Amino acid sequence: MKLKILTRDEVAKAVNMAEAIETVKKAFIQLSYGKTEMPLRTQVPVEKRKGVTLFMPAYLADSDAMGAKIVSVFPNNQERKLPTVHAVVIVVDAETGRPTAVMDGTYLTALRTGAASGVATDLLSRKDARVAAIFGAGTQSRTQLEAICTVRSIEKVWAYDVMPRAAISYVKEMKKQGNPIPADIFVAESPEQAVSEADVICSATTSFRPVFNDSDLKPGVHINGVGSYTPEMQEIPAPTVVRSKVIVDSRQAALAEAGDLIIPIEGGFISDRHIHGEIGELAAGKISGRESEEETTFFKSVGLAVQDVSVAELVLRRANEMGLGLDVDI
Repeated sequence: MKLKILTRDEVAKAVNMAEAIETVKKAFIQLSYGKTEMPLRTQVPVEKRKGVTLFMPAYLADSDAMGAKIVSVFPNNQERKLPTVHAVVIVVDAETGRPTAVMDGTYLTALRTGAASGVATDLLSRKDARVAAIFGAGTQSRTQLEAICTVRSIEKVWAYDVMPRAAISYVKEMKKQGNPIPADIFVAESPEQAVSEADVICSATTSFRPVFNDSDLKPGVHINGVGSYTPEMQEIPAPTVVRSKVIVDSRQAALAEAGDLIIPIEGGFISDRHIHGEIGELAAGKISGRESEEETTFFKSVGLAVQDVSVAELVLRRANEMGLGLDVDI
């Protein structure tokens, strides 16, 4: 049996951010129309190292795409100068059930997570959004910025991380990226400085408490929260959630895993009815999006296997067309 192996660089070469955004948007629509099979991911905690490994399978009927991702999130890796996230994605032929490819899932995770925020920012942020704030300076934050700059003409960026050196390194790197990322990227000395001008905020941290204050936000801001993925983690202040139009990637997954929503619900500030709908419903025109220039919108994503599988299937198709990857017999 032939199996294609694709490296991180080959995944990045095969699919760009604009293509990933469109692919993830279609996956979200299939999910919201009930055209996917996607059980809640299985979490295997490693308590003594404060890490977790997740197993995430999915099948998309319209795309006829099938596969699974295995991803580990170990925050203590930063102390070892290792990435927090490691992952692989397996693509399965939906006609025969034969595994066809194994590819780096670490970059693919960042790509599809950025793409989800790209979809949400395109559908929910003000059309005249020009200033962005990025919380976190890891791999995810790099593709978050790329995605929002792909769908909006961002002219200025503030970056904040609890580790100033990480923020400085992030800014230096992102300044060199070029179009569509602007050259005007600055390290914020405080969360307040980061968000006070921001039209779009992306938070991609592993925080267990809000990363900014609700009172520091400007009217009409759009927020993408992609970091917290357990009921105990929280990036977005409860008062912000209470007054926002809340859109999620999956209602079921968000209510099971998203501390940004679970904590305000358990505190009695909101109920599950506060969730306006899913991003796939919005993309399909089934529900309303932004209704005023002053409205605060919040997209909460816990990350879904349909994103991984849809992008991985596109990566494999493009890799075959471009002659990328190593074919091995197993």
